[in-house]
Amino acid sequence: MAGFLDRAKEQAQSAMQQGKQKVDEVQQQRAGNDLLKRLGAAYYAERHGGGPAEATQQALTALEVHIAAHGDAFLRGA
Repeated sequence: MAGFLDRAKEQAQSAMQQGKQKVDEVQQQRAGNDLLKRLGAAYYAERHGGGPAEATQQALTALEVHIAAHGDAFLRGA
């Protein structure tokens, strides 16, 4: 009986870890998408509304930092 409970506990912990990883991936994708939208809005404002170039550069830098830390899978819709 103890072996069964140990296996069940291991499986539950494994499932929790996989679930946590998936949640982290989704959060990273959402953050990347938000940064991409911010970059697009800053670029559009710069080109069409006289927005500052600094805002575009800051948005680009934030996006590059995110990509360096988490990858660019969100750009491919993965």
